[in-house]
Amino acid sequence: MTREYPYPPGGGKVRWISTEWLEDKLEQEMTILDVQPNIHDYLQEHIPGAVYLNEGFFRAYQENKPGVFMSPKTVQPYLRKVGLSRDKPVVVYTGKGPFKGWGDGLEQTVVAYSLAKYGHDQVLVLDGGMEKWKKEGREINQIFPVVDETDFVATDKEGFHIAYEEVRRIKDEEDVILLDARPPHLYEGQGPWGKPGHIPGAVNLPWAGLMMKDNPRQLKPEEEIREIIESKGISREKGIICSCGTGREATNEFLLFNFALRFPKVWIYEGSFTEWSSYPENPTVTGPDPY
Repeated sequence: MTREYPYPPGGGKVRWISTEWLEDKLEQEMTILDVQPNIHDYLQEHIPGAVYLNEGFFRAYQENKPGVFMSPKTVQPYLRKVGLSRDKPVVVYTGKGPFKGWGDGLEQTVVAYSLAKYGHDQVLVLDGGMEKWKKEGREINQIFPVVDETDFVATDKEGFHIAYEEVRRIKDEEDVILLDARPPHLYEGQGPWGKPGHIPGAVNLPWAGLMMKDNPRQLKPEEEIREIIESKGISREKGIICSCGTGREATNEFLLFNFALRFPKVWIYEGSFTEWSSYPENPTVTGPDPY
């Protein structure tokens, strides 16, 4: 079945758009954010009218945590400078990056999640990103648009994220499923963290498996996505906690479950395995099984 855009139909704070849809709307009032991994990628090529914003801008070191989403008050001046406004939609896209090829596709889900978290209600993710746009021969340029600063007021969206203490309390309940979006080798074994494995009870749902194999910026067909998540025992009757290593990969699955599939109870554990494993008393589990 061909996906109709904007996806899903019927509105929502975050939706996906096609390259064709965006090209047809380029002359309309909107903010377009290029979130390719390196500013040199943007300098070399970007979609007409796009302004550059790096995904790393939203998080900083805080106490003993290496990457925590900053307060609305901190990010607000910068969101104003890139022209963010509640009155017009904001389009987010990324690419592998022509300069160094660093992009993995998660840049656009991190930024889309961040914009929704800080209070924007019309976030549009370009399904397929820059790769699809270029493959189809659509226009790119090196022109830096003039952007008027706005009066956007940033907030912290309640109900999106779940704190460490709450994760500990509910993660093993029957009507809750904790997901780990990392690739299997990190979920099962030793990664860059001080402890190996995963949070006890976490079910491995690698984010990349939900995206097209040749383009990790493009969603698989919805029927395929539903087959994958059903095979993991994920259902609408359960509360979904999305986690990963640092909260980055989890943004992909949070957006998918919350806004594309419209599951009723979805949270993101922003601290993820980095926070969990920083507590010496917390156990971890190695191997392919949750427990």
